Amino acid sequence: MIARETDTSIKPADFVERRKWPRLSQAPLFPEMQAATAPESLSFSNLDLAIDQQFAAWQQFMTPLIDIHMPERLRIGDAFPVNQIVWNLEGVLLIQQDSPAFSFARSEEKVRYSSMDHWQVTFLRTGKTWASTNGRVIENAPGMMEIRNLGCPFYGRSLAGQSVALILPRDLFAIHGGLPNADSNIVLGGERVELLHSYVDHLETNLERLTKNDLAGVRNQLRDTIFEIMTSLAHDRLDSDATQTGLMTRARQFIQDNLHSTSLTPEKLSRELAISRTRLYEMFQASGGVLNYIRRRRLLAAHMALSDPANRLKIGAIAEQLSFDSAASFCRAFTHEFGYNPSEVRKHSGMHEMAHPIGAKDLSTFNGWLSSLGL
Repeated sequence: MIARETDTSIKPADFVERRKWPRLSQAPLFPEMQAATAPESLSFSNLDLAIDQQFAAWQQFMTPLIDIHMPERLRIGDAFPVNQIVWNLEGVLLIQQDSPAFSFARSEEKVRYSSMDHWQVTFLRTGKTWASTNGRVIENAPGMMEIRNLGCPFYGRSLAGQSVALILPRDLFAIHGGLPNADSNIVLGGERVELLHSYVDHLETNLERLTKNDLAGVRNQLRDTIFEIMTSLAHDRLDSDATQTGLMTRARQFIQDNLHSTSLTPEKLSRELAISRTRLYEMFQASGGVLNYIRRRRLLAAHMALSDPANRLKIGAIAEQLSFDSAASFCRAFTHEFGYNPSEVRKHSGMHEMAHPIGAKDLSTFNGWLSSLGL
């Protein structure tokens, strides 16, 4: 048998691979898109600050929501380490907090000059809190749920601990007829609260995995579960027909998108929804009627504009933008709604314009999230 000669004239280093198409690297698909869809968050930590600056930094961060004070046993300048993350779920804010003991208040003045009348739902992981409204004191502890109306003054104190709070706009519950004010400043327990607590635990674990497409479902789940807890307490189940829910969502969105239009009327809204005016008024009965709802949304939008130190428009120009007949009629409606005139809001916001303390990044975003929640 004749051995076949091997051609060794072509070395491996000399080999050139001939391909019709170039070789492509196998990078992960759409990494930027995945990152961009995560919910926005605002992290606050004062651990890197000098000890004598820690309390003041957190106090200023929380100013849009509540006034924070040190407990009696501590003095300004003592260590006060806080870690906090605020998640914007586009219609609901979720606040994770780990802090030392402190006292808190939402004063009559803060309530008077704020357009916020949101609901706050708080779960404690550790620690305890005591809060007082109208002379009635409640105690919150792990395993319980506290619900509070930010449109009412309150004060209280908290032990050192961890908590998670939900801030939900009042209008979120409009499709169910709203939550009654009598349900403010109460603490609840039981199986339904445990169910909500478990859902919030699951939500916290997966916050960074959520996409914008998930947020509407999360928001509706929180709303419906909280409403069910409150109505089971009152033994007064309200109709939550899915068709009504869909109509109300569309109605609220259409109104919000057309706040600046002079042609926004009940008739136009009826045509948009393809329903009768009688049905439309039934939907907005809990809000005092559709015209009252539209007027209030415009006034809330004006309040937010007046509270923004960066907005230099004159009061009359803001009124015209929001389709009020005149500055005088706007001022009358505004004063009737809030109990003070537009110029007082602008003066108050100018006096209390917040600086950005060391270590706190873009604090105005938290204020903006709170102010625009539900709009």
